[in-house]
Amino acid sequence: MTNQTDIQAEPAHTSSCCHSSKPLPENPGTWARIRRVDWMLWISLIVVTIGYVWYLAAPMTMGADSAAHHFTHGVYELMNTMWWGLLLGVVFVGLMDRVPREIVIQALSGRHKASGIVKATIAGLLFDLCSHGILMVGMKLYERGATIGQTFAFLLASPWNSISLTIILVALIGWKLTLLFIVLSAVIGIITGLVADGMVDRGVLPDNPSREGITEPTTSLAVAVREWLGKLQPSGSGALDILKDGIKGSQMVVRWILFGVVLASLVRAFVPADMFSNWFGPGLLGLFMTVIVATVVEVCSEGSAPIAADIINRAAAPGNGFTFLMAGVATDYTEIMSLKDTTGRWVLALALPLISLPQTLLVAALINHLYV
Repeated sequence: MTNQTDIQAEPAHTSSCCHSSKPLPENPGTWARIRRVDWMLWISLIVVTIGYVWYLAAPMTMGADSAAHHFTHGVYELMNTMWWGLLLGVVFVGLMDRVPREIVIQALSGRHKASGIVKATIAGLLFDLCSHGILMVGMKLYERGATIGQTFAFLLASPWNSISLTIILVALIGWKLTLLFIVLSAVIGIITGLVADGMVDRGVLPDNPSREGITEPTTSLAVAVREWLGKLQPSGSGALDILKDGIKGSQMVVRWILFGVVLASLVRAFVPADMFSNWFGPGLLGLFMTVIVATVVEVCSEGSAPIAADIINRAAAPGNGFTFLMAGVATDYTEIMSLKDTTGRWVLALALPLISLPQTLLVAALINHLYV
């Protein structure tokens, strides 16, 4: 659809809160062109493509226990799991690029700061996307003017709380633990958001520059949305523009996702599968090992659920399973680097794990104590 409104959303790659690439000179040299290439994106894309095609076309050329087989199978499985989430994430990013900042702010705002955090948390719970799709939407929310606290709450509540993944978790670990995990993740998301926005108010963390110049709305959210929708004119070219803008706006996240697929597949190729259950018992050592692995291993939310269930069922450590799900969001380098690239500030990227991880470890220890 084509937006005909006066309020034209700026493209994600030119947002004031993002690092914009320096413009090329009129006649750039060879070295300048080389530096402009996103090598991480293209190398990761090539490796993932080769691994996927190799496993699909010639799986019998590799031994069943060979590192090559485990690597290519990991690439094949991860990409088959996350492709739909990535695609939906790209579409949502393209759509959100056309939503006026004022509407986004009004949708997440309230009379009190806590109400905006709660709204962002609920929105995260309701989004039916995998962690990688939700990450792109979360970054776009920040670019459209959400506070850093609302962004944190949205990211912490979203990734493994989708409807589809909730059903999977119920099948793997049962209703009680699934509902407990969902409630606890929402509570941690709200607390993290409140702490982050409180630190912004005290000047400890920088505010979102996209919020500058935003005034209090004079009309209700329903009226603002109705007026905006009334000015839209759907068209084929508009839909194509949405897809193009979505691809451009999600590039910084996609490159880290592809890099994570390569790294996770390498871990699968060289680390024995039973090591997870042997090392992740309910003690403190198992808890911290869970945090380390959740940080290093890049898996989609659908991929993390079976691993978390294995930790719960085979290692008898439900708290560690909860930690694996939550720490995968808070400490995962994809989230951290995406936050850094989007906000342009390391302090904001590192604030997410520094605020949320201690809460997660405390809750996990209590769960292990009560259930073991």
